[in-house]
Amino acid sequence: MSLIVYGIPNCNTVKKAREWLQAQGLAYQFHDYKKQGVPADRLQAWVQAVGWEKLVNRQGTTWRQLDEATKAGVVDAASAQALMLDKASVIKRPVIERDGLVLGVGFDEAKLTAALA
Repeated sequence: MSLIVYGIPNCNTVKKAREWLQAQGLAYQFHDYKKQGVPADRLQAWVQAVGWEKLVNRQGTTWRQLDEATKAGVVDAASAQALMLDKASVIKRPVIERDGLVLGVGFDEAKLTAALA
């Protein structure tokens, strides 16, 4: 089982998820958007798996700081992916994968527990 946690290290939700995984004794690889960028092929797979609407964090600081024209331009998967590739911080975090399948977007202990069972 290969777990990968995608996110940024200073995000509180990412920290909670990583701490939880460690407490469960689960090994995982961490992919830091700030250092490694957003893998375009994985982003495409996430959009197909969970939908672009779930991936765009409209509650976050990055989204709120965007100008209205940019926000209004996010209307479909292609425009959302372009924004997420340009501004990784707009992706809801963390994205957790196991063997290439999305287990969760954001951290929900109950859902992640069920997905890992």
